[in-house]
Amino acid sequence: MKIAVVILNWNGKALLEEFLPSVIKYSEEATIYLADNASTDGSIPYVKAAFAEVKIIKNEVNGGYAKGYNDALSKIEADIYCLLNSDVEVTKDWLVPVLENFTNRSDIAAIQPKILDYKKKTYFEYAGAAGGFIDKLGYPYCRGRIFDTLEEDTGQYNDTVPIFWASGACLFIKKQVFEEVGKLDEDFFAHQEEIDLCWRIQNHGYTILYEGNSTVYHLGGATLNSMNPKKTFLNFRNSLYLLVKNVPGNKVWSLIFLRMLLDGIAAIRFLTQGKFSHFFAIIKAHLNFYLNFRTLTKKRKKLLKAGKYYSVFSVVWQYFILKHKHFKQL
Repeated sequence: MKIAVVILNWNGKALLEEFLPSVIKYSEEATIYLADNASTDGSIPYVKAAFAEVKIIKNEVNGGYAKGYNDALSKIEADIYCLLNSDVEVTKDWLVPVLENFTNRSDIAAIQPKILDYKKKTYFEYAGAAGGFIDKLGYPYCRGRIFDTLEEDTGQYNDTVPIFWASGACLFIKKQVFEEVGKLDEDFFAHQEEIDLCWRIQNHGYTILYEGNSTVYHLGGATLNSMNPKKTFLNFRNSLYLLVKNVPGNKVWSLIFLRMLLDGIAAIRFLTQGKFSHFFAIIKAHLNFYLNFRTLTKKRKKLLKAGKYYSVFSVVWQYFILKHKHFKQL
């Protein structure tokens, strides 16, 4: 299979200097692309001079993760895309088990490797860890990471198992499936767009896999860290987008109402902590949701018949009330 490793970049020259060498060293099976979102920091001249083997695609605007990848991937011929963050260090033979899975199983549409923390390499990293799931209320969580609790990697997830969503930090996907399910939703801009994509993949009857025999290290928060209110806005807004678009049945509306009440509690918590910018980010997220509600319901009409999408009713209840901090306790 022909595989393309595609690194999306926006003014990330320093990250490319640090992380691109490992990708080049350990990706002999792939063609490597830099998809640049209209950077102004000299990223492109640097890569051209230092890594002549990397192919460069210049996007005209910074359309975020979703549009950036949609624009770039439309120009790449490959059987498998690897959407790789610019702040990821890969390891020897990381592509081998992934390609074996795609070759041996026709039902596999997407794969995520084990994602560990670049700064604390014996621990799982927030964005994906050992594969993602979602509870009935739309809160994502991972094997190896629930909210801000990260498990140490002791080999407990050295397996190959189906998951609900694969992290956009390192997401392998068949080109044919990517196009069939409708690509990334550009209205998300960034954050949780990979969960939306994976949900649609599931609804089309494909399997998403976690491959614990492939390991990468993710820095995380390099583009937008958790202290940035824009990230709060995107996470809260996109969670509502995600539910309206994908939850099957008429009960979605009562679910949305309950989720908005929980968002209100989170907003009050930010207010009591003096984090006023994050409080207003949630208010802004809800206003944006109202403004785009009609567009979301039109997208919902395209929803395929889907079954149960969750195995845990409320990870919030499990984590904060029952104090279940690890995946195996859920």
